[in-house]
Amino acid sequence: MRRKKSERLRRRAGAVYCGLIYAFLFLPIVVIVVNSFNATESKPYLSWKGFTFDWYGRLLQNAALLDSFRNTLLLAAVSTILSTIIGTIAAVGMFKYRFRGKSVIDALLYIPVVIPEIVLGIALLTLFATVNIPRGMLSLVLAHVTFCIPFVIFNVRARLDGYDQSIEEASMDLGVGRLKTFFHITLPVLAPGIGGGALLAFTLSIDDVIVSYFTNGQTKTFPLKVMESIKSGVAPDVNALSTLILVFTVLLVVLTQSGLIRRLRRKR
Repeated sequence: MRRKKSERLRRRAGAVYCGLIYAFLFLPIVVIVVNSFNATESKPYLSWKGFTFDWYGRLLQNAALLDSFRNTLLLAAVSTILSTIIGTIAAVGMFKYRFRGKSVIDALLYIPVVIPEIVLGIALLTLFATVNIPRGMLSLVLAHVTFCIPFVIFNVRARLDGYDQSIEEASMDLGVGRLKTFFHITLPVLAPGIGGGALLAFTLSIDDVIVSYFTNGQTKTFPLKVMESIKSGVAPDVNALSTLILVFTVLLVVLTQSGLIRRLRRKR
């Protein structure tokens, strides 16, 4: 009896503990979604005055906010493409070839990952000022590519662990060129690692604040726009746009997971 009671207490305690963790993680998101439909205009929008879609209509009229979101998507897309290409080539090259200083380069890859973002932002700002790179979209792209490349390399290199290079050698022995071998044999094997690195790079770029703050110039991104609005309270149209981003992200995850589940079932 005592064992059963203790097991019940443990289960209940575990359920309460998990519930508190999920509440801590998702309650702020729930507040944003609820406030996007809140009719009150009093800041900080904690009192409920009724249900409305007005903030979504006002969002379409907020050109500055939409421009910042457009800049964020463009920046994330360009940074992801460049960092994925550079990171994939670097990971394959470091895996296949041995050269002097390889261990040093390998260790330096961890610096953008482990150092505080404020240090990286100040360092990039100093570099851009020294070489006379104007702050704007170009400096933002260079900054985001800088801290995204290591994450792509780590993902691709993890996929390369245990990779059998004899497959490539057999392909070239049969008369297939090196470039065609890479695109038809190596690239499909690395595709999951490349995809994971690209998604991680896109996620890091789209919500970066600190590095973007030091390198943006006059180009505003959505996270920087939200940070500016915090001083006077987050505007309801910001909540509306955040809700739309959340809904799109959830739908994308659901569609991706359902596609993976279908593939697994077909294989079985």
